[in-house]
Amino acid sequence: MLNLETLISEADLQKRIKELGTEITKDYEGKEIVVLCVLKGGVMFMTDLAKHIGVPMKMEFMVVSSYGDEYRSSGVVKILKDLDEPIEGKHILIVEDIIDSGRTLQYLSNILSERKPASIKICTLLDKKEERVSDVEVSYIGFPIGNEFVIGYGLDYKQYYRNLPYIAVNKE
Repeated sequence: MLNLETLISEADLQKRIKELGTEITKDYEGKEIVVLCVLKGGVMFMTDLAKHIGVPMKMEFMVVSSYGDEYRSSGVVKILKDLDEPIEGKHILIVEDIIDSGRTLQYLSNILSERKPASIKICTLLDKKEERVSDVEVSYIGFPIGNEFVIGYGLDYKQYYRNLPYIAVNKE
């Protein structure tokens, strides 16, 4: 059992997600977007964010992994589930739960760019900027955080704790 301490409350999460939805709506006014969720961790964030996006949108999902059951990224990125539809000429908004090293998002951005979308932007709930080793441009950031291992609200430890409605750190 983990010794959990709340880092970001459910109320603070929902407030910031609504603000992000408003920003995204403004930036994509007059356009249709494809909101691309990186599973599994990003699903709670994406579904709540989508409720606050006021432009026409489609949802797509990918499974991309660089962690396995570890605390830190292995550095090896694998696509476990690819897109269902072509994205050529479309505005893509990648929605991610957390960015630390940036390797996964850089790899994913490069793969998607080869498919000739109109644009690609990244939205992350949590940003561990001090961990960044790859240069990825993040357009929308929910919360910058330090170098803690966080769980909850889609983020897991060995596939557990995703169901917490808040972001927590293990204080053990």
